[in-house]
Formats: sequence, C-alpha cells, structure tokens
Amino acid sequence: MDADSDFDFEPIPGLPEPLPEGEKILWQGRPDPWALAKGAFKIQWVAGYFALLGFWRFGASSADYPVTEALLHAVPLVVLGAGCCLLLCAIAWLQARATVYTLTNRRVAMRIGAALQMTLNLPYVCIENANLSLRKDGTGTLALQLNDSTRLSHLMTWPHVRPWKIARTEPALRCISDASQVAQLLSEAAEARVSDATSIRVSAKHAPTSVLPNLVTSKASGNGKAIPAE
Repeated sequence: MDADSDFDFEPIPGLPEPLPEGEKILWQGRPDPWALAKGAFKIQWVAGYFALLGFWRFGASSADYPVTEALLHAVPLVVLGAGCCLLLCAIAWLQARATVYTLTNRRVAMRIGAALQMTLNLPYVCIENANLSLRKDGTGTLALQLNDSTRLSHLMTWPHVRPWKIARTEPALRCISDASQVAQLLSEAAEARVSDATSIRVSAKHAPTSVLPNLVTSKASGNGKAIPAE
C-alpha cells in the first residue's frame, strides 16, 4: 500500500514504528469508502428518508396546486437530502483515507481516526474470537472479540467497531474488499501464534462456504453457517 503524504512520518504506512525483529506484515488494507458509507453511515436510509419526505410533500401539494408546482415544492427536500448524502460520502471517504488495517504474524494493528489519529495494537493472545460478516457485493467486516483484560472505548474507535456492541466493544476491520481472504490469514496467523487458535464465524448468510477452507475451530452463529475444518 502506498503511503499518503499526510503520513510520511510513519516508518511503515499504518504503523507508528518499525517492526520488531521476526515480525512481518501479512496484509494491509483500508475500508472501501462506498461500503463504509452504506454500512457505517447508513447513507441508503438517509436517501430513502428524504425521498419519502419529498414524495409526501409532492402528494400534499398536488391536492391544492398543479403538478408542476407541486413538484417544485418537493425540490428543496430532494436537494437537502442530496446534500446530506454527499456529506456522508465525504466523511466516509476521509475515514477510509485515514485508516490503515495491518495484519502481521503477531498482531492486528489499526491506524484509525480522521481528526484524532491513534493506532490500536492487538496481539493475537488478546483476541478470543473473530466474526466475519460478508455482504452481497463481496465486502465484509471482520470484528475482533477481545478478552476481558482488554477494553476499548466504543466512542473513540467508532466507526471501526462491530455495530451494537457497546458494553464490550469489538474493534473491526470495517468494510474491507477482500474480507474472506483476510479472515483466512487471521485464522492461520492466530493458530500459529497461540495454541488455542482464534475461531472465525461467518455471520452473513450470503457468504460462500468455500472461501475459508483452512479454519480449525469454526463455530456456527445463530444467523450464519459454520465453515467446517478440513
């Protein structure tokens, strides 16, 4: 991954210091901006809300005004909705540009934050489980369930967290393009690093069962499929 000019001070893109001896990078990536806009900022719901408001305004005005004038009454709502969607797209793009997720043979590192930068270092021994959620477009989120001794602030790490897990925050590689391959890399690296390998659960019903063939301790979730170990 090419380093952005804003982060030229980093010895390695996405990492605040050089890797210790024996540690190597397995993968680096960023969120997909459009997938992040949909998954974290719910841009489709915002667009639908303003579309509904515009339709309602047109319907209410058409009872007293000609159709063309009723349409004009709905235009401000449509313009406002488009502006909100563009703003959310811009925020998602900034978040994606400022983010670098890194997998090494020893840890998961997350450089996050568009305004306030911070880097999370999560050794595999601190990760109890990982949950993979795949979308129809192939993007996905890999959420990391941490042990009790490792706690993070949900507010400080959002949107790089698993949704609705507030009491026990689960940091997440959010909306990445090659989620299935990254999940496999994580499983293999965790297995090599700790004796009790991290298990990956595929929680999205659209996930193909053949993309994670080497998982050792996969488990079924309530709304997903178990990937059998070979």
